[in-house]
Amino acid sequence: MQSKTKLYLTLLLPVQFIIVKILSFFPEFVDRFYSNGIFIYISKALRYTFGWIPFSFGDIGYSILIILLIRFLFKKVFRKKAEWKNIVLDVGATLSIVYAAFHLLWGMNYYRLPMHEILKIEDQYSEADLLMVSEKLIKRANSIHKSLEPNDSLSIVMPYDKEEIFEKTIPAYDQINEVIPNLKYSPKSIKKSLLSIPLTYMGFSGYLNPITNEAQVNGLILNYKTPTTSCHEEAHQLGFAKENEANFIAALTTMNFDDPYFNYSGTTFALKFCLNDLYLRDEQKAFCLIEKLRPGIRKNYKEVNDFWISYQNPLEPIFKSTYDSYLKANNQPKGMETYSYVVALLVNYYKDKL
Repeated sequence: MQSKTKLYLTLLLPVQFIIVKILSFFPEFVDRFYSNGIFIYISKALRYTFGWIPFSFGDIGYSILIILLIRFLFKKVFRKKAEWKNIVLDVGATLSIVYAAFHLLWGMNYYRLPMHEILKIEDQYSEADLLMVSEKLIKRANSIHKSLEPNDSLSIVMPYDKEEIFEKTIPAYDQINEVIPNLKYSPKSIKKSLLSIPLTYMGFSGYLNPITNEAQVNGLILNYKTPTTSCHEEAHQLGFAKENEANFIAALTTMNFDDPYFNYSGTTFALKFCLNDLYLRDEQKAFCLIEKLRPGIRKNYKEVNDFWISYQNPLEPIFKSTYDSYLKANNQPKGMETYSYVVALLVNYYKDKL
């Protein structure tokens, strides 16, 4: 790439920042013309392009980029007589291209209308409403657990492997498409990540590659968690970039699907958010509700906790802090705490439905 082209691309970077910032003040415009407009075609085109490949093309791309970055650092930055002008232009031009691709191919979804406005529900809730919905979810979770496992002390074992779960998410989204428009999931592009081991040590169940629109699921996570993780990443694919909204859609999709194992995964997923939120408000009330759960459900929760504890390492907080900063930079000012906002959506959507 010529130096003049690199210079133009580098100068274009702050212009892009300004354009994105201006557009962030017009969520109705972004929702109508991007999220429910050109993005639908971009998303489908990318899923048609990469979805048929049996392995994660995006993971290979990331691996190549890491190798190229290391090569760049040793070749240009760490040598004694570094040409800093060229280095700045190389970095600036690369960031400009990546920033443009990220927002054009997916990232503008961070600035669409919030989910509560799309569904026309409130975004605030009382402790009384939280308690009511939590008790309804407990009753539902206990009922599903009992239908799947008469012994109340045994955890539920998912009878499907991850590929089977991926296939089931397609009809699951077909059913929920009647509730929220533009959620028909076809074609699919969801795969086990080739980077599952580092993902696990980083503390992540999955991620979306915004450039290839491939949904990546950590191949090591327990199958009990795979339905909600898969539907979460697919919600990202369909244009819901914020974590709280993707979690809500994952719960909604799995809880409404005609499969009791998906129902169990989704109900206990939603319930855990509610119980965690209640615990922060009133520990005693939270413990009282937890005692109402069948022991087998609590065992499923413990199995998930034990899995993540077994992979804890000193670097995990650094990765989580980095992701927290990423969320804050993308219209989620409370960072990782944004995950708890899913409770407002769950409570206000389900308080009259369960």
